[in-house]
Amino acid sequence: MDYVIGKTLFLGVITMAAAQRPLDILNKSLDSPVLIKLKFGVEFRGKLRGFDIHMNLVLEDAEEMKEGKSIRRLGKVVVRGDNVVFISP
Repeated sequence: MDYVIGKTLFLGVITMAAAQRPLDILNKSLDSPVLIKLKFGVEFRGKLRGFDIHMNLVLEDAEEMKEGKSIRRLGKVVVRGDNVVFISP
């Protein structure tokens, strides 16, 4: 089976060993700094302290970011998973 990702063609079968599930990646990111982008362009940076199956997130030492700069320190926050566009570990 062939897979096209962007302009690159991959031949073969993607195995489960090569693929990682999103929650597994989040689990590996616990207690590490992450960048989160929410709907409407809001970004937060902080230490990922917890998450659930809905990708609700708990951040510690969270900061609101704009254009790569911290504009407000928030401390501990809970982010509803429905609002998350991406999480960068």
